[in-house]
Amino acid sequence: MLRPERMSKVSVTGSRAVMAPVIETVHDLNLVHLSDYDGSWEGFDNGNPIEGADRASEKLVTVRALESTLELSADEAEPGRLDEGWEDRLEEVRTRVNELDDRRGEITDELRQVNEKIDRVAPFAELGIDLDLLSGYESVDVAVVEGPVGAIEDAVAASDDVRAFETFTGGDVVAIVAAPTADADDAPIDDALVGVDVTRHSVPETEQSPEAYVADLEDEKAGLEGRLEEIDAELEAIKREEAGFLLRAEEELTVEVQQAEAPLQFATTDRAFVAEGWIPTDEYDRLVAALDDAVGDSVEIEELERADYDRHGAHSHTEDVQEGAPSAADEDDAAADADDQQQKAVTDGGSTVTMGDEPPTIQDNPGPAKPFELLVQAVNRPKYSELDPTVFLFLTFPAFFGFMIGDAGYGILYIAIGAYMATQFDSKGITSLGGVAIWAGLFTTLFGFVYGEIFGLHILGEVVWHDLFSVELLPLNKGLEPAAGDFALGWMVVSVLAGIVHLNIGYILDFYENLSHGFKDALFHSGSWILMINGIWVWIFSAQAEGSKPDFLFTTFASDGPFPIGFTGFPEWVLVTVPGIEFPLSAPLLVFLIGLVMLIVSEPVEAVESLDVVVNVFSYTRMGAVLLAKAGMAFVVNLLFFGAYEDPDGEFHFLRNHEPSYVAEHYGEGAEVIFNGLMHSGTAALLGGLVILVLGHIVVLVLGVTSAGLQGVRLEYVEFFNKFYEGGGENYEPFGTDRDHIED
Repeated sequence: MLRPERMSKVSVTGSRAVMAPVIETVHDLNLVHLSDYDGSWEGFDNGNPIEGADRASEKLVTVRALESTLELSADEAEPGRLDEGWEDRLEEVRTRVNELDDRRGEITDELRQVNEKIDRVAPFAELGIDLDLLSGYESVDVAVVEGPVGAIEDAVAASDDVRAFETFTGGDVVAIVAAPTADADDAPIDDALVGVDVTRHSVPETEQSPEAYVADLEDEKAGLEGRLEEIDAELEAIKREEAGFLLRAEEELTVEVQQAEAPLQFATTDRAFVAEGWIPTDEYDRLVAALDDAVGDSVEIEELERADYDRHGAHSHTEDVQEGAPSAADEDDAAADADDQQQKAVTDGGSTVTMGDEPPTIQDNPGPAKPFELLVQAVNRPKYSELDPTVFLFLTFPAFFGFMIGDAGYGILYIAIGAYMATQFDSKGITSLGGVAIWAGLFTTLFGFVYGEIFGLHILGEVVWHDLFSVELLPLNKGLEPAAGDFALGWMVVSVLAGIVHLNIGYILDFYENLSHGFKDALFHSGSWILMINGIWVWIFSAQAEGSKPDFLFTTFASDGPFPIGFTGFPEWVLVTVPGIEFPLSAPLLVFLIGLVMLIVSEPVEAVESLDVVVNVFSYTRMGAVLLAKAGMAFVVNLLFFGAYEDPDGEFHFLRNHEPSYVAEHYGEGAEVIFNGLMHSGTAALLGGLVILVLGHIVVLVLGVTSAGLQGVRLEYVEFFNKFYEGGGENYEPFGTDRDHIED
């Protein structure tokens, strides 16, 4: 659970004569994460692809290109078989699809040109002048431009190259007819408009009116679009007919290419091969049995090592092995024996880490925690040699989220959304997020009962705790009312305590990880932080120097406080009075100083970060801040619709069941109506209020994810993970392919 699945390094050695069936067997098992041979062994080279790899790769590219053209997805066909002669069928499909796609491309280009012509003639339609009147003159210069009419006319009038001109306008489009002077250049209008921001429009070469020209272009456009629809319909028909065939062909070719290119990762000679990889330790016997059934004694299978979970990279092995890399001569001899006598191929030696790669990571968590692996991988996959924090994320993140939102109505919606994501999508990422949403929703609902809230209304508190169970302590107030201000500060204290516990878990996990390097290293490197964080915070909550500390540290859990458990602070625990220090040295401060000295001895550079034990804990107050912010947003939404009043004791009450006049009748002048509410302001206001009520709570629901979700994730990633987690593990990618479209 806290460690990845145990992995073993295996080696398969044999004659090249049996390499193909070995590859096929290992591929079908889909278990071995192959290691890449780096060419370091004398006499061994990387293998070459099996004959036919290029042909299969080309066909695979063809199939995937056809799927892209047809916009074919993997879930659009059921499993089946490939008939004999499927390659000829593939060629026929390729020819049909490519011809149609080429025709579609040609028509698309023609359609683009027609649209460009329509766009070009649109300004002339605004002018209402026949196109043949705007070109073909020798004695005057004609231009059609688009821009500020006044600036255009002023610029032409100011030109020394124009002796007379006339303009015709239609909106921002201006046709200019100018008579140039005798010594003017060829384009006097263009010269005159150099400093004006205008767009020049070329006159289409046609004798038609703009309206007739556009009508002809629109007819041409409609015809091209009709032809495109016909081609798309033909392609859609091919897609329906050939979807299963193409997906089955892709899968078959993928398998063929993977198997053909596998020798590139092997160490080979002319007559032998060595393949290595990682496999879950529990699956080793299945690998041996499968290869034995496939090729008998023609290969030597060896479990080189079982990777240990040592953070510092040490390995433990199942058995002692001889030092040194395999000998090429010995491998050739083994291959000859396998060819001639079908006996087991052997090597004269082996190395515990022959190809030098680290074991891949298979996260091994219980079902309920599985969705949270996605959040861990968003930072980085855990290394094989370190603890997997997924379970701790599963235990804390939903609780943090629920604490911050704390509303049964929102919680039920989160559960519903999560269930939809987890059951209606095939994407592993989306289904995992759905699982996270379900757990977050469950804790949001749980805390909603603790706070007695459903969509910001305190109905649960009245019905469940007071009427049903007659409990006085619950529900707990979030602290929005002036009379409940102690709760607002109290939740900040609770957030700090949650941070202390959370960070302690992180330091303890780091201590456990460092035990593999020796107790002393763990004690000085990790134990120092445990002593510092607990020493300083016990002192902060102690009675020593109480007058200089905030009162709410000691009143939050007092018998008359918001959370009445009778705690008013730790005692002073004075040990000794140190000369020159204003107050006596207490046991908690001594513990902190001992931890600081241990940190300086082990990691002097980290001493500058010793105040992190205070700063990091304060980061958790963001949970209390989000709790108050989200409660305030829901309160405002309900206030606008229902209205509310403040009673003489300073408590808020929504006008759900009463008119605003009820306040004056029931309390007299001792209460104050905060807002009458749209619900009580007429039919139109009621309808508008309903829209505000629904949309407002949707906004709060969404912002709950972006605020509570992101803040919770930040506390996990930045504050918690940094204490013990590095990440950077390699993903387990076994050699093989899941058969989804080819019947077995």
